[in-house]
Amino acid sequence: MIEKIHPIPASMDSYIWAIHRAESNQVCLVDPGDADVVQEYLKLNKLQLTDILVTHHHPDHVGGLMQLKKDHNPRVIGPKSSGIDGITDFVTENDSIELFDCNFTVIEVPGRTLDHLAFYSKSTSEPLVFCGDTLFAAGCEHLFEGTAEMIAASLDKLADLPKETSVYCTHEYTLANLAFAKAVDPLNGALGFRTISEQYKRELGLPTLPSTISQELRTNPFLRCDDDVLKKSVETHAGRKLNSRLDTLTELRLWKDGL
Repeated sequence: MIEKIHPIPASMDSYIWAIHRAESNQVCLVDPGDADVVQEYLKLNKLQLTDILVTHHHPDHVGGLMQLKKDHNPRVIGPKSSGIDGITDFVTENDSIELFDCNFTVIEVPGRTLDHLAFYSKSTSEPLVFCGDTLFAAGCEHLFEGTAEMIAASLDKLADLPKETSVYCTHEYTLANLAFAKAVDPLNGALGFRTISEQYKRELGLPTLPSTISQELRTNPFLRCDDDVLKKSVETHAGRKLNSRLDTLTELRLWKDGL
């Protein structure tokens, strides 16, 4: 079973998630963009790297992969369509993988990239998902390769997970995302409470992650595009009538991209 999940800080406000196997020195990494910080962490904690999960092909997620594979020879699980060097086990939608006696289901969540995956488990002590850059705390990432239709469908898949699911995304963008969310959704009281809580964590040098699906449904504007008050706010900014949830999401993404 999994004993703990530890964030290894890396460049570009990133976290490399280290999944520790219970009663063992074995560890799995999620999206190792930097080999040096990982090597230091492994050495300091006397850990054996056995597995790596890869969500997509961007350098800040795979930059350390080949060095770590050379030095530790782990199993590397990642998207079949990516062309990422070093993957040993290619996976796609609904595939299952076993990791430290826990079952993970692969969810395809394109939008940020076409090859983007998430890894979801309900066989851990609490359900959890590693979602890379698809869903952030109080936000979502730019569309580089995909379409608004793709990211809407991907966000729906994640939003449909059990509400208690812990959300392990990859970047510490929470405070900036909350500032945008408050501009878009100023009457949402939950945003004020969350902002105070997350600011306090950062003042203590703590990560704001993981989040939960429940928390995102209350405070993430990209999951609230069917809310009438939020829709009115986006319509005011766009200067036009919005005819669907997808229309609202598209304009919301354009608003955020323009900042």
